[in-house]
Amino acid sequence: MAEKKSAETPMNGADILVQSLIRNGVEVVFAYPGGASMPIHQSLTKVQNKIRTILPRNEQGGGFMAHGYARTTGKVGVCLATSGPGATNFVTILADAKMDSIPVIAITGQVSTPVIGTDAFQETPIVEVCRPITKHHYLLQKTEDITRVMKEAFYIATTGRPGPVIIDIPKDLQQKEIIPNWDPPMNLPGYKPFRAAERGELIKILELIRNSKKPFIYGGGGVVGSGASEALKQFASSTGIPVGLTLHGLGGFPADHYLCLQMLGMHGTVYSNMAINEADLLLAFGVRFDDRVTGKLSEFAKHGKIVHIDIDPSELNKNKIAHVGIHGDLKGAVEGLNQLLQEDSFKDLSKGSRYGDWMKQIDKWREEDPMTFNDREDAILPQYAIKRLYEILKERKQLDETIITTGVGQHQMFAAQYFKFNKPRHWVTSGGLGTMGFGLPSAMGAQVAHPSNLVVNIDGDGSFLMNIQELGCAYAEKIPVKTLLLNNQHLGMVVQWEDRFHGSNRGHTYLGAGMENEPYPNFVQIAKGFKVLGKTISSKKDLDAALEEMIDSNGPFVLDVMVPHQEHVLPMIPSGKTVKDIIKV
Repeated sequence: MAEKKSAETPMNGADILVQSLIRNGVEVVFAYPGGASMPIHQSLTKVQNKIRTILPRNEQGGGFMAHGYARTTGKVGVCLATSGPGATNFVTILADAKMDSIPVIAITGQVSTPVIGTDAFQETPIVEVCRPITKHHYLLQKTEDITRVMKEAFYIATTGRPGPVIIDIPKDLQQKEIIPNWDPPMNLPGYKPFRAAERGELIKILELIRNSKKPFIYGGGGVVGSGASEALKQFASSTGIPVGLTLHGLGGFPADHYLCLQMLGMHGTVYSNMAINEADLLLAFGVRFDDRVTGKLSEFAKHGKIVHIDIDPSELNKNKIAHVGIHGDLKGAVEGLNQLLQEDSFKDLSKGSRYGDWMKQIDKWREEDPMTFNDREDAILPQYAIKRLYEILKERKQLDETIITTGVGQHQMFAAQYFKFNKPRHWVTSGGLGTMGFGLPSAMGAQVAHPSNLVVNIDGDGSFLMNIQELGCAYAEKIPVKTLLLNNQHLGMVVQWEDRFHGSNRGHTYLGAGMENEPYPNFVQIAKGFKVLGKTISSKKDLDAALEEMIDSNGPFVLDVMVPHQEHVLPMIPSGKTVKDIIKV
């Protein structure tokens, strides 16, 4: 009788929502309280043994912490804010998650239902604001809907092409008491996220491979998101087909594999861009033909046939027409190809020697244009700092346990070029939206998800300043993230474009304060104000010891490395141009 009474005990909406989080496996929430979300925070205090609530210093910071958690685990990252300005601070993190296909659930408090639409204090129509930048959205109408909406939200965020969901819950619904239904039916009649590639479709791909002399695999974020990394490694190794990766594809295929041509696109390797340009068959796996990879669309991969596999049917033929377009789960499709390769009729495709001439040409490109930079003894170049971080971690056998995040700018591209990733979900960066301020909070979310791993945020001074307040959260919550700050006192990527395309005319890209011999601001003093350890270096001879000190520090650490602002990220294919226009020096 006691159990029956307990099951029928009324609960308020906030308690129901928090219990729904627990039932969906949530272990951590990044949440900033306010008037319209206070009941939820009160409920969270009752379940501290089941859900860790982390208080960011800005809602955007909390949202990007949810990103870091989601991007390194594949699980849903959950963030919570109040109405009005709290909710609007989630706009950027939701747009970022939509562009990069990240499963994030943002829960926002809303003013009570009787005053919605009256311009009440801290009221914004956040669902309307976020409608085009979320995968799905809810403005709750009844407390009775909470369990169904939460069940649907987790399902939508993680199935098909992952993406963000916003749930807006008025305060009176949080306070109303009802007897909850913990297993309501979902109401998603038009949502069919699962499709497997058919045998006939996969056979078409293998027939194209059989007739190809210069095939190339173009692997994107879908390789990582679908969990297809191992299957792709097996497929490429069996067939001997080389692989180039997008920014988000890094780690989806081992960087140290002979067939890996590293990153494609604007700042990709010369040899990967040459290979994709000359290929007679392009196997596009989990990509969206982003302009930073394709450049001038009409000239991109025009010499060959295109196979495109993606879980999102809207991506097929959106930017580039595919000769074979397959709507389906990428992992299942590549595993299906591997199975077909075991059959007698396709075993001949598993001979890596089929493409000897093609690989000789690629090796010639690799030899002629390797990834390199003109090092200096009188300064620490950003490429050198990242390369040394990689080499030190490799020497210490810590690479497999290291997660790298970045802000957005030159440092991001240098990290993609000079830090090598052999495993998926160890590289976290803002790609499609390119959001500055992403690095530090996403590193913190990754660290919370992987407390025993080393997490390093490679950042620039411009990006770092945009969410530097989260050092306070890192210290208070004992999140030991490290920041390798490549400080050039400028908005480096914009400076590079000024130098290349605007006659070096500076259009408000200097972040200092006119003091030639004194960098501004003093990042070590700022860190110290948050009780975070820090160190500034400017001499190359001090770099290795400083990197070791950062790696071995027990808590959060900021290593401020002064680097010259004249350095450019090369190679570079100018926007809207082709590999023929590539800039090497």
